[in-house]
Amino acid sequence: MIAVVVLAASAHDNAFDTAAEEVRVTRKTLLELPDLPLPVPLAAKLPDHPAYQQITAVFAAADALLRARAVCEAMDVEFAPSNINNVRLMLKRLAERGILAETEQGLFTLPRP
Repeated sequence: MIAVVVLAASAHDNAFDTAAEEVRVTRKTLLELPDLPLPVPLAAKLPDHPAYQQITAVFAAADALLRARAVCEAMDVEFAPSNINNVRLMLKRLAERGILAETEQGLFTLPRP
């Protein structure tokens, strides 16, 4: 992304053209920019609850995408709807932190490097 122009919802369409012209950058200008260090992603911190450690161990041993029910099975947790829902919420939380990746809705795996 080179530039972002944010205008009020009430702004007229012509205001965008004016603002876009002000931030226009040529290719030559981009090539002349100094090399900036890329941001280093922060290491995701695993929550303290022991269930999260069990979940990450399940995914470390898995060779496929897993759903919450399969994770419950691997952890020897009863298949009660509340348990499956709790595991699903933990999987979502790990995905938000970048520890897991949700490739499709409800399918989780370790992120690829």
